[in-house]
Amino acid sequence: MDLEEKAAVTSGSSFWRSTAVTGVPDIMLTDGPHGVRKALPDTTELLASEPSTCFPPAVALGSTWDPALARRVGEALGDEALAMDVQVLLGPGINLKRSPLGGRNFEYFAEDPLLTGVLAVEWVKGLQSRGVGASLKHFAVNSQETDRMRVSADVDERTLREIYLRAFQRVVTQAKPWTVMCAYNRVNGVLASQHHWLLTEVLRGEWGYEGLVVSDWGAVADRVEAVRAGLDLTMPGPDPDGDRRLVEAVRNGTLDESTLDTAVSRVSALVQAALAARTDATFDADAHHALAREVAGRGIVLLKNEGGTLPLQAGCGPVAVLGEYARTPRYQGGGSSQINPTRLDNALDAITALADGPVTFAPGYDDVDAAVALARDAAVALVFAGTDRETEGADRESLDLPAAHVELIERVAAVNPRTVVVLSNGAVLRTGPWDAAVPAVVEGWLLGQAGGGAVADVLFGRVNPSGRLTETIPLHLADHPSYLDFPGEAGHVRYGEGVHIGYRGFDARGQQVAYPFGHGLSYTTFAYGPATVTATGDGLSVRLDVTNTGGRDGREVVQAYVSLPGSAVRRAPRELKAFANVAVPAGGTAQVELTIARDDLAYWDTRVSRWVVEGGTYQVEVGASSRDLRVTATADVAGDDVRVPLTGESTIAEWLSDPKGAQALGEVFASLAAGGEAGAMARTAGDPEMLTLMGSLPLSRLSVFAGEAFGPAAIEKLSGSVN
Repeated sequence: MDLEEKAAVTSGSSFWRSTAVTGVPDIMLTDGPHGVRKALPDTTELLASEPSTCFPPAVALGSTWDPALARRVGEALGDEALAMDVQVLLGPGINLKRSPLGGRNFEYFAEDPLLTGVLAVEWVKGLQSRGVGASLKHFAVNSQETDRMRVSADVDERTLREIYLRAFQRVVTQAKPWTVMCAYNRVNGVLASQHHWLLTEVLRGEWGYEGLVVSDWGAVADRVEAVRAGLDLTMPGPDPDGDRRLVEAVRNGTLDESTLDTAVSRVSALVQAALAARTDATFDADAHHALAREVAGRGIVLLKNEGGTLPLQAGCGPVAVLGEYARTPRYQGGGSSQINPTRLDNALDAITALADGPVTFAPGYDDVDAAVALARDAAVALVFAGTDRETEGADRESLDLPAAHVELIERVAAVNPRTVVVLSNGAVLRTGPWDAAVPAVVEGWLLGQAGGGAVADVLFGRVNPSGRLTETIPLHLADHPSYLDFPGEAGHVRYGEGVHIGYRGFDARGQQVAYPFGHGLSYTTFAYGPATVTATGDGLSVRLDVTNTGGRDGREVVQAYVSLPGSAVRRAPRELKAFANVAVPAGGTAQVELTIARDDLAYWDTRVSRWVVEGGTYQVEVGASSRDLRVTATADVAGDDVRVPLTGESTIAEWLSDPKGAQALGEVFASLAAGGEAGAMARTAGDPEMLTLMGSLPLSRLSVFAGEAFGPAAIEKLSGSVN
């Protein structure tokens, strides 16, 4: 192909299609993470799309803590994409829930990188097993919607590596997504679309990524700089001006043609792989709806259940269903992932179908008196409440329920002691003070098109709830680690909490929360046996028995948190390092084995710019949430050899703590011990009091006392001898 064609193939031909040139056909890329949003042809409505299954968004799928379920959703999405002739599905979204106000949190899995990464790996594997490419997004540090096209996420390298890149690294290396989508925002001042360090040095150089990097739609400000940085495909298109600038840059020598050729080869490889997998396919809409209902039921989190209020029993008496969301469900958020569902269940119909007795309904929010009257005469009152809007493009302004919803809850609870609150929301809500007045709270998230039936399944015990929180519910917004640094100002957002995102920050400050990370109740109970931890060359192996001590079959999400008391680096008190979703029949016992990879024990050592496993006695706490830890065991782990090069800016204490440095420095001190201030220092160098006084002094500053003995040339020679 000629130069003009090379430029053209690295941008789209339309909103959703790549560009066809000699030898390279075009393909379709389309949203989204929880459903195939294939745009309708010849429409002026931006979000109008063909019907497809609206699976539960990531906020609910993540709450299942079940990688196998995530894989099944990926497979189903792949089947629907094939049936709709879509070659690349733009998902999953794996940015972390840094703040509960993040407007797009409903599209993301968790506030924890390990949980996010493990689930996303299986989602990607499931999708791509069908011959449809994933697009891992948004790379990187895209945790807010405010000023999202320009804002610079300012984050230190250790936090960046350990928290915000770690899930991407896991998915790239383990699942090999066909594409990675760059984010809109800047990272430490540089647009992600032009970030050579991110797109080339880290993604390709360190992680070995061989796929294609595509822009988020409209993320590219400069095509030439984007291609130079490692971006291969700019979307949407056409972009004739950008094509022309690429051609000019190659011709005037400011862009090496081989760099453009590399991008062209990646686009061509993606197209060929996609077309090779293209088949005439169909999908079973009923089966996918059933899967959506299963996932939704598994993602519901039972936050509170006092006095055995739930599940509802047959013959429990009249049921009052209160709140419009029971009849008109909030089942997905707004923006690019918005799906046109194949069908839509609502909780009111599903509850009516399962109830053994009369069901009454009032919309509630604008007519609380009518709802209260129904609640007064009912055996149980089900109050549906939640947020009124979560969307791409805007962050939330508050954690609170709308005032009308709070009034409905409080007034109904005042007349009916068996009041159950069912929430519909895309990210966590503040549950106080109203949750103190009700015996049961069901976190129903945004549950997709089959969520209404799933809610009824859980309320009536057809499904034993096993969902767990993937983000902490704070008592107050001001308690959150991100509070003082979200969403930033003047084009910058400072990630001031560092590695203490989410539960890490709450635990580090010993702060009370409403409901902790990992929390979720069941209609049965589980007992944990003693745990054993064995260190191997690959990491840690944790074994224990979990027994279902209740009368119902159920699932327990067994969570392992790791800490290193006395660590030389600042860490969170505990970090999730492994988990297992285990089905245990009533009265049965499951043998659980959790594997913690050695790589997941490592921290990013900024002194040597690499991952390091610190040696020591690691503590593994296993339990049902980050604050419901049942058993503890320890294991000794051998550390990595780390030697920080000694320089003139290294302190005297650092030189003396290094065996080679101590010997070399001792020889210099010995040569100076005859007299003068330097001699006096040398003679007392081993004195603890002198070391306390002088230990923090950089070696080069000794030139003030000893002249050329610690001058630049002498220190360079000394450093060379020990490094």
